[in-house]
Amino acid sequence: MEQELRISQRAKQYPASGIRKMFDLAAQYPEAIKLTVGEPNFDTPQYIKDAAKRALDEGQTHYAPNAGTTELREAVAAKYRKQYWEGYTKDHVIITVGAMEGLFLAMMTLLDPGDEILVPDPCFPNYYGQASCIGARAVPVPTYEEYDYRIQAADIEKTVTPRTRAILLNSPCNPTGAVLTKEDILAIAKVAKTHDLWVLTDEPYDAIVYDGIQPYSMAQVPEMQDRVMVLNSFSKSYAMTGWRIGYLVAPEPGYIKKMAQLQEGVASCVSTFTQAAAVEALKSTACVDQMVADYTRRRDILVDGLNAIPGITCKKSAGSFYAFPNIKAFGKTSQAFAEELLENAGVVTVPGSAFGDMGEGYLRLVFANSDENLKEAVRRIADYVARAYPGIK
Repeated sequence: MEQELRISQRAKQYPASGIRKMFDLAAQYPEAIKLTVGEPNFDTPQYIKDAAKRALDEGQTHYAPNAGTTELREAVAAKYRKQYWEGYTKDHVIITVGAMEGLFLAMMTLLDPGDEILVPDPCFPNYYGQASCIGARAVPVPTYEEYDYRIQAADIEKTVTPRTRAILLNSPCNPTGAVLTKEDILAIAKVAKTHDLWVLTDEPYDAIVYDGIQPYSMAQVPEMQDRVMVLNSFSKSYAMTGWRIGYLVAPEPGYIKKMAQLQEGVASCVSTFTQAAAVEALKSTACVDQMVADYTRRRDILVDGLNAIPGITCKKSAGSFYAFPNIKAFGKTSQAFAEELLENAGVVTVPGSAFGDMGEGYLRLVFANSDENLKEAVRRIADYVARAYPGIK
């Protein structure tokens, strides 16, 4: 007799992943082209791997400080002194197991049970799960295609309640590719100041932008310096998803000291040789620039190809490596249409509904893939639509 699992209510209530559901379905179609995995299709640059090897050979295999090594914290602070605020020091930085752990530590530090944090809809679904784990609630703020999916201050204002404690921004955005403008940021800053809210700005795609766009961060707004935390990682920009290393930058060292105490009980520390590799990574952006050049070409292959298919419209992503086509003309839910494409066209996508209610009627496709795969995926989708929906023009 199978023993009944005794699972906590917190674990039971953790939201299931719609992305994972498509992965599981795709396992039945080994020849399908997978445009689902949100990671670079490049290997980690050699100079970064060499730095990790040297660190291992030098014996950097012991515990690191909870907040991270001095060398990496200083390197991150130097990056942000140039980009955002000249007052940052290593004491404003904690090194984390990816940006996701940084967000978890931030929520644990700033939110109490019952508090609310506002998130864009659609958004990375783990935001909801992390908030639920600490007894807080992630509240969706709708974003709209007419604004290029950029979250608007007016919609944030409508969603604020007496329980709201923070706003979570993600620019460039997963899954839409939206990049907030300076005007967007300044308008949101006014709402945050009016309601005394924290702003957590999740920026793992900050270097992956197109068409000459220069991202603007809430951390660049002088009057917001005391209420902004920046989250970032090496995963996307440096093709280091499997290394699991990120960081958080806080406005005051006291927040970092508290997070380091929490880190002791959550993950202890990030591996020492991984941190040595990250220090080396920050010494150059040449590899990032090359990846972005390749992503630009691949974005155009995919988006231009999708826009040539009757019934599909797709805006060109301003950042990240995601396309978010509108498939409402087919009259199907995004889950149903994604399954149709998998079963009949051999292309794996993620339904927009996996990212929130505002994602219904859209799909997320990843263009971090080869030119050949992207061209073939477009051909397969076009052929299927022509067969199954001949009346759509």
